[in-house]
Amino acid sequence: MRWTPIMVEERLTEAASVLRRLPEPRRQGYFNLWPAIRRSAEEMAQMEPRPLRIAPSPVAISRMEETLGWTTGLDPVDSRIVWLRAYGARWKTICCTVGLQRSAAHEHWRYALCVIAWRLNQRKVPQLRSRRHVIEMVTTACQDPDSSHG
Repeated sequence: MRWTPIMVEERLTEAASVLRRLPEPRRQGYFNLWPAIRRSAEEMAQMEPRPLRIAPSPVAISRMEETLGWTTGLDPVDSRIVWLRAYGARWKTICCTVGLQRSAAHEHWRYALCVIAWRLNQRKVPQLRSRRHVIEMVTTACQDPDSSHG
């Protein structure tokens, strides 16, 4: 399989979704001795509905675990932008969080996706090239199946 930045983005979004759906961690050694509270139908009707959590499948959890390691080795700002975007954060929030303008944050995000895709395709990312050059190189390679950039 040949990875593209779009495929990487979809996989990161799926991983964020799986992380959201995992059960909350529980502290070891703590338990509740109180009896279960029995509520009347009237009380239950007045309660706030709790969000329904559908547990992710084991396959989805395995893909999520594989995906978690993809951002290691990226610039911390790039990694933060990638994960914020995967969680569905708005660009305005991302820009305030990382301290970049919208266009710069978007370029960091595109660069990070391209670097991840390039690495997943077992290719070495050129270190002495600009972000824009790497983005163009990966985008061109993903469009041209006979490309032999390296």
